[in-house]
Amino acid sequence: SMIKWGIVGAGNIAHSFSKDLALVNGGKLVSVASRNLEKAQAFADEYGALNAYGSYEELFNSKTVDVIYLATPHTSHANLSIAAMKAGNAVLCEKPMGVNKGEVEKMVAVAKENNVFLMEALWTRFNPTIKKVKELVDNGTIGDIGYLHADFAFYALDRDENGRLLNPDLAGGSLLDIGIYPIFLAYLMLGKPKDIKASANFYKTGVEVQCSMIFNYDNAQAILYSGLNSNSEKKAEIAGSEGSIFIHPRWHETTGYTIEKDGESTSNEVGKRGKGYVHEIEEVQDCLASGKKQSDLWSHQNSLDLIEIMDSVRKLTGIVFPFE
Repeated sequence: SMIKWGIVGAGNIAHSFSKDLALVNGGKLVSVASRNLEKAQAFADEYGALNAYGSYEELFNSKTVDVIYLATPHTSHANLSIAAMKAGNAVLCEKPMGVNKGEVEKMVAVAKENNVFLMEALWTRFNPTIKKVKELVDNGTIGDIGYLHADFAFYALDRDENGRLLNPDLAGGSLLDIGIYPIFLAYLMLGKPKDIKASANFYKTGVEVQCSMIFNYDNAQAILYSGLNSNSEKKAEIAGSEGSIFIHPRWHETTGYTIEKDGESTSNEVGKRGKGYVHEIEEVQDCLASGKKQSDLWSHQNSLDLIEIMDSVRKLTGIVFPFE
């Protein structure tokens, strides 16, 4: 049976997601909500959705969809997810799930209370190359991991200071928006660190614009970076006792990897479908079809662990938002 999707928020990422949803079998965009009815209607028309709503609550209560994809700024993720779930809707919430662990804990509790599906839209987890690399690492293909490096930076200081990246009221800065990716990779491959060191620089608006992190494990270290005041290579490296894997840039939405072992370098093109949201959409649809309330690949606990690590980094570097 066809999974009926609703989208909340009609910004850039919602457009990318909708284009990919059109490539997925068994799923269809049915309803769109924005705070502006004209914007919702234009979006619905563009992607062939039947229903447009000028408020989020109307969509939540419409009973027109099987799952809602929430693509609004970070600061509204918790409240809107909770409202959607209390109305009985399954939710795919754009990352970060919440801005701090308290929010994510509350979201998970509401999902369980209402017996509805909830997943953080950490699309990189479902990327075919990332899944393959995780398998290779877990299989011991490159031996014991000793070192991981991942970065994600782009220049954004020319953006609107009221926009979500540079505005502290919208939980701006690099960490929650893009630092989440390098942190995720270290967590996926090595688990929760036993110790963290971190250093951040701030912009005139009060948001953090670069953050360097060292995650320490029993026998490994991860060196991670996010920033908004320059570009970075965005090639990730995982190095072990018997070889290394390099995830091709931009690694968070990669299509391949290179393995270096026994003096040989082999490049592997894995590919992906659409921009890459296809794989996350398929995971959600598989979960819903089989009655799961969370994904095995990216569970509630995984989201809680990730936000806990980000909270730790924030505490070490003094990243606070005015509304907290």
